[in-house]
Parts: sequence; structure tokens; C-alpha cells
Amino acid sequence: MIPTSLPNQFIFEPAESYHAATKDYLTSHRLADFRRCPLLYQWKQTGLAKDKDRPAYFLGRAAHTLILEGREKFLAEYAVGDGPINKTTGKPFKSDSQAYQKWAETQGKPVLTEDQAKEIEQLAGGVMAQALARELLVLGVAEAVLRTRWHEVDCQVRMDWFTHMAGGAIVDLKTCDHLDYFEVDARKYRYAHQLAFYRSISAAAAGIDPREMPVHLIAVEKQPPFRCGVWRMGEDVLAIAQKENEEAVKRLRDCRQRDVWPTGYEELRTFDWM
Repeated sequence: MIPTSLPNQFIFEPAESYHAATKDYLTSHRLADFRRCPLLYQWKQTGLAKDKDRPAYFLGRAAHTLILEGREKFLAEYAVGDGPINKTTGKPFKSDSQAYQKWAETQGKPVLTEDQAKEIEQLAGGVMAQALARELLVLGVAEAVLRTRWHEVDCQVRMDWFTHMAGGAIVDLKTCDHLDYFEVDARKYRYAHQLAFYRSISAAAAGIDPREMPVHLIAVEKQPPFRCGVWRMGEDVLAIAQKENEEAVKRLRDCRQRDVWPTGYEELRTFDWM
């Protein structure tokens, strides 16, 4: 059972405020950068490198808003429409045209095309059609921020969903191309490390053993029939990821102290077939 004090520590703030705080707080994404390359982490912290935004990320954020925060929040944050009609062709102007850009600016918020909005509705429908996913999302809070000190480093997390069902659990929502290969993608993108970090920070804030906090993944397919699956993260997987996160944080403290940021490729390597 998660302590009742934990939800009282949740902070709800705009995404922009959370991301701006990255300069002072370690996040799961910045820790992932550091594990890959300490110099990359340092470049992002100092603004020499920036995170790339892609159309798929934009659609993913919109889907998260509708599925986790509800239709009212979705309609408040996004405009839906194909823009003005070109009288010559009888079709909407292309998104890179001056007419479309001018129209989009008047909306005052990000614009989804009708097709994009339809896809997001189908993603939401796929999630709600999955009984286990629906149960996890019945009662809880979306985009909950926690900040605490962990292994002598100030850290923050912004969880997709914290469910109050079954005593409380972390829930992360992912969209994927093929549900059959989701577990392969999860390994490739190191979701276990991300969720182990969420769990560690949440447990530190709650003053409990991380093993007391369940972690679930909901994945929905971005194509018909928009299948959805639910996974509970295994303790062995989370324990290994947590240990690797802890080792990375220890190296991060050392890099900060010495102000030395290696690439990971300083030593001579041998290229062989085996």
C-alpha cells in the first residue's frame, strides 16, 4: 500500500515549467543521455545540443492528453481542422503554405488535422477497449510531478499516470507501431530504466522501499485495429535498471565535481568479427 502522503506531494504544472526545471533537476531522459554519453548530457544542459521534436512526438503528446487528461483538456489545448480551402482546387491549403500558416497562427494553440484527430480518437478507443488498461485508468492523476533528492542529486519525474487502484501504482502510456514487437522496442528504448527512475524517485519521496511500488506499461498500436496491451514490469528487470541508474548517478556526481565529460570513446577499441 502506497503511503497516503505521496499524492499530497504531487505538483501539477505546465509541461514548459517542468522542462525548464531540467537545468536544476535530473530527469530520466537526461540520465539516459548521460548513460549514453556524459558529454551529450553536458551539451544539453548548457544548450549546445537540444532535444529533437518529431511529428510522432506531437501526436503522442496529443494522444496522452485525450486518453489521460480527458476531452475537455484536449479541446482546450489543441485545435482541430484542415485549415482554409483553396478556391482554385477546392481542397485545403497544404500545411507548408502561407495561407495555412496564417490560419494556424490565429488558432492560438497547436493544430491537429482532421485525420490526426481521428487517429488519436482511435488510439483512445483502443485503450478504453482493453479491460486491464481501462481499470488502471479509472481513478488516478495524470502528469503528476515529484521532486526529491536521490543519491545526493536533485531529481524530478513527471509520470503519465499514477493510479489509485490496488493501493497505488505508476502507469506509463506508450504508442507503438507494432504491438507484437513492443517488448523489443521497450528494450531498445530502455523503458525499464525510465520507469525504474520514476519508481526510485517516487519511493524516495514516499519514504518506502521501491519494491513496494508496482509499475505498469500500457501500449497501444498506431494502426488498425489499434490493439492495446498491458504489462506489469518485472521486479528483476526494474532492479537491474535501478542498479544501472544508481551507478550512472554516481558517475554523474563525479563528472560534475571534476567538470570532466567523456564521450565514452576515449580508449582504443579493437574491431573484429567476433
